[in-house]
Amino acid sequence: MIKQRTWYLWCVAVVIVALAGCQTIPKDALKLKPESLQKRALQTRMYEGVAEVDILSASAGVMQDLGFNIDESETKLGLIVGSKERDATEAGQVAAAIVIALLGGGAMAIDKNQKLRLSLVVRPASADDKQRHLVRVTFQRIVWNTQNRITRVEGLEQPEIYQEFFDRLSKAIFLEGHKI
Repeated sequence: MIKQRTWYLWCVAVVIVALAGCQTIPKDALKLKPESLQKRALQTRMYEGVAEVDILSASAGVMQDLGFNIDESETKLGLIVGSKERDATEAGQVAAAIVIALLGGGAMAIDKNQKLRLSLVVRPASADDKQRHLVRVTFQRIVWNTQNRITRVEGLEQPEIYQEFFDRLSKAIFLEGHKI
């Protein structure tokens, strides 16, 4: 009787766990949001008449000119990832921390360091066209506070950042393509 009851409880537990793991996928889960196309347009440019290796070389140079260290590079895949560290201290947070400390609230953690990451991918515009390449770049920011905890991870979407990067890249590709 005890073995049968134990076996029965195990079966019920397995069924409950199996049913708890079943979830339906929302209808719009794989549908892109309307702003996705705008973001992609902001992050992508097409270059014609330049070899992929020249685009990657020019891109690495621009990244280094902007102060990024190359963390990863896989030229066969057309990928370069770089990062740079900067101070993330904001005057408003410091002022708030001082006020809280004066009111007896103790030490408040404030943003201290940030890492900016740049990911760049180069790929042919189409499978049969080796003279036109799409370059997509994304910028991310990771912020740590004074307690060494991550407080923010965010994509940077300011058009000025992307415009400056692609302006520099266009000049570098021109110089690279003409071997200047």
